[in-house]
Amino acid sequence: MAAMTDERLCALVSQLVKDCEGYRDELATDRIKAMEYYDGTMRDVPADANRSKVVSRDVRAAIKKVLPSLIRTILGNDKVVEYQPVGEGDEAAAEQATDYINYVVFPESNGYDAVQDAAHDALKLRNGVIRWWYEKKQTVSVSTHTGLDEAALVQLVGDDDVEVLEQSQTIERIGTPESHAFERAGGIPLHTFPHAAPVEQPSYSVKIRRRAERGTPRLAAVPLEEFLIHPDAISIEDSPITGIAMRMRRSDLIAMGYDRDVIERLPASTGDRGRDDEDFARRRDAFAARDEMPKALEEVDYYELYVTIDADDDGIAELRRLVFAGGTSEENLLSNEEWDEVPFADLIIERRPHQREGGSVTDDLAEIQRVKTVLMRQTLDNLYWQNNQQPIVQEGAIANPEAVLNPKFGQPIRVSQGIDARAAVGYTMVPFVAKESFAMLSYLDQEATDRTGISDASSGLAPDALMNMTARATALIEQAGIGQTELMVRTFAHGLRRVFKGLLRLVIKHQDRPRAVRLRGQWVSFDPRHWNAEMDATVNTGLGAGTRERDMMMIQMIQQLQEKLLATLGPDNPYVSPDNLYNGIAKSVEAAGLKSPELYFTKPTPEEIHRRMQAAAEQPNPEMQKLQMRSQAEAEKARLLAENERRKLEIDRELKLAEIQQKGALKRYQIDAELDLKREQNAAEMMGGEPLTAAQVGGVPG
Repeated sequence: MAAMTDERLCALVSQLVKDCEGYRDELATDRIKAMEYYDGTMRDVPADANRSKVVSRDVRAAIKKVLPSLIRTILGNDKVVEYQPVGEGDEAAAEQATDYINYVVFPESNGYDAVQDAAHDALKLRNGVIRWWYEKKQTVSVSTHTGLDEAALVQLVGDDDVEVLEQSQTIERIGTPESHAFERAGGIPLHTFPHAAPVEQPSYSVKIRRRAERGTPRLAAVPLEEFLIHPDAISIEDSPITGIAMRMRRSDLIAMGYDRDVIERLPASTGDRGRDDEDFARRRDAFAARDEMPKALEEVDYYELYVTIDADDDGIAELRRLVFAGGTSEENLLSNEEWDEVPFADLIIERRPHQREGGSVTDDLAEIQRVKTVLMRQTLDNLYWQNNQQPIVQEGAIANPEAVLNPKFGQPIRVSQGIDARAAVGYTMVPFVAKESFAMLSYLDQEATDRTGISDASSGLAPDALMNMTARATALIEQAGIGQTELMVRTFAHGLRRVFKGLLRLVIKHQDRPRAVRLRGQWVSFDPRHWNAEMDATVNTGLGAGTRERDMMMIQMIQQLQEKLLATLGPDNPYVSPDNLYNGIAKSVEAAGLKSPELYFTKPTPEEIHRRMQAAAEQPNPEMQKLQMRSQAEAEKARLLAENERRKLEIDRELKLAEIQQKGALKRYQIDAELDLKREQNAAEMMGGEPLTAAQVGGVPG
């Protein structure tokens, strides 16, 4: 089978568009009702004639309570999104992409407005839709330049995009300074410069038209009456068709690059009742009479559709981008091309399993607002009856009935002669039942808090709301109050991941050259062409969600930890750098509510930091000197102790040696004495012939 023709393709797409528009019109009733409840019109609760028409604004109050917390939690961070590497070597590209998207692309693409509008739609209308695209527009500007010389004129009109509309030339005479005479002392002229002739110089004045084409990534919240999605879809990913149906001016379509002759032949928009009713609930048209509208400002039905269809008959459905204007037939087809992704993200604050639509604050509070409106009207009517009681007048008893029917201060009521005034005029006694309504209104307020989780604790407490309570009780109340709000934030942030992944792909696809931007006081060049388009995105939540006091307390804790690390490890440590220290100081200034830290602190340059660290490294460290002196003292002490021990050992050795020598000398003396005595005994025996008595000189005998 051959590839699908444009005629058959447009017929299939037209049927899908009808299904989407029917589904959109079914949901429009609920959305119109939600907007009326938010605005306080409430046509389904009409007020009685001549009675109170007050409307309770519970939906608006709840949304205005929780919206600042949601936006502050997500957009109040330094880095709204962080990209995570998915392959080896993606770490540096992920850091560059994080900085480039957060500080350059996201602000330039009106991302803050888009996220806030989508959050408002999600809270009020169940779903918020964000769209991203690369806007390429031709702009025409007319300017007049005067007083140009020839070189400046050539440079101005030398651009191919500049068209000269008018040109004039004038001759200007430029005079020379008057003659000056220089004199010697005594008034004698030294030399005099003669007068020079004026110089004629041409001067040009031109009126030019400059055409410029500029492209930039854009983010915008899509009005739900313009968003098209198939009724059977659970999410954008599984929808066979997703797109936007809106009205655009012919001049805008021509500026987008479409052929002017084709655009001017398209029929003007006749309106869509379902879409117009919902659009009228948001805003009114600028032109009431369409026949008086200029041709260039006429609106045309514009369809930008992303359809998953097997157009080439290969058995696999591909994503195609189709652009129609003035209708969805074949002659209205402006573009038909293959595409890589559906540039829409569906954001919700409360998930409903197996449904595309989420839950909204309006769904939870519509019934309560309706009941409170009736109760408040009845309560005020009862108070009105109490303050302005209905008079009872006896017919013919009052001479001037107007004084009773329309009383004025100081105006007398004239009673007929012979009639008791108390009997002539009386007032109906209406029972005061409004006090019973106050208890019911308080109960409904608590019921609204239970249904939505939106309370004072989730939006900011009064200064004295938690007085005389322990810190633990205060924390429990605060955690219970923000639990459901925290879930809203996390659910909404999860949907934003698709937005930031699409924004990264958009930048990688369309930025074809490096771009230098000023970031953190330095010029940095970003080249997205080499980044991985499939990097994952993480939306930061929690940072910046606290109060100013909490932020300042946390920053002080961080600074104390930095001081400890610097005192322990010194300035040249792997944990705290000078940039980290300055960032802590700057954050403390910002947390105090001052937006310009540079007015109070000066960030040192890398050269100055290096010079100071080098000078500090060359100077002796006092602590190291103390340690060295202490170690030297301990070494000297150890040396003295060792010397004392050595001398003590030498003295002991000498004493023992002297003792041994004394004992040896005594022993020798005893032996010599015994030997001498024995010799004398032997000599005496030899002379006398008789043995003598044994004698000994110390020690053992013999």
